Amino acid sequence: MSAIVASQGNIEKLTMIKALSQHWPEYLIEAFGLGIFMISACFFGFVLEYPASPIHQAITDPFLRRILMGMAMGLTAVGIIYSPWGKQSGAHINPSVTLTFFRLGKMKFWDAFFYISAQFIGGVVGVLVASTLMGQTISHPSVNYVATLPGMAGNLIAFLAEFIISFILMFVILTVSNTKDIARYTGFFAGVLVAVYISLEAPISGMSMNPARSFGSAFHAQLWNFLWIYFTAPPLGMLLAAEIYLRLMGSSKIFCAKLHHQNDKRCIHCGYPGAIKVND
Repeated sequence: MSAIVASQGNIEKLTMIKALSQHWPEYLIEAFGLGIFMISACFFGFVLEYPASPIHQAITDPFLRRILMGMAMGLTAVGIIYSPWGKQSGAHINPSVTLTFFRLGKMKFWDAFFYISAQFIGGVVGVLVASTLMGQTISHPSVNYVATLPGMAGNLIAFLAEFIISFILMFVILTVSNTKDIARYTGFFAGVLVAVYISLEAPISGMSMNPARSFGSAFHAQLWNFLWIYFTAPPLGMLLAAEIYLRLMGSSKIFCAKLHHQNDKRCIHCGYPGAIKVND
């Protein structure tokens, strides 16, 4: 019996080694993608919210500053998704997205494991790079490592808000990415939602939808009290969206784990190069 268990362990180990040896570029891309997103968030958080920033002083309306922040981060997300690297990995840059595609059977276990691990590393390193470049200003309470925190309405409302916006994002991603005529625009739909959410929803929950994004900030700010919200609500919301989509459309209508597949980059998820037909 012990020999059988040992043999199974060796098979699993070989599978992990094979995944690392063949798919490490995609894992690095996921880390790099979220790292860039966090550097951008820290930079624009400083520019718009640091009291001594000329832009902050010139724009006194916090709602207008949130709109500008939303536009900046929405464009950052779109840029990552449609970059050559984002086109290769699929640009999840979010453990909730990766976990959902794994649940849908569109990712292998070790790919999902290393995607999520890379995303957490990328989030921490991205804030570290921003902190190195920006110095002590990033720790100012007005910036605070762009940590995601519940608003005045409290933890429960923040949880529900994160759940709802995550549900909507994933349902839109699945609907658009699996509709032939508009699949190539999935990244733009996602970017617009990020911009709208930051503009309107950020005062309620801080607008995360991303455990690794929240962890990257919390790690440096040493803010652990509210992290449970961002570790639970986003994946639960996205998983529910996936379950509903499955029941409405069926598994055959879910094409691939990439957000952008109409390109010439390899796909480690479905095994095909880009520019192939998606589901009608």
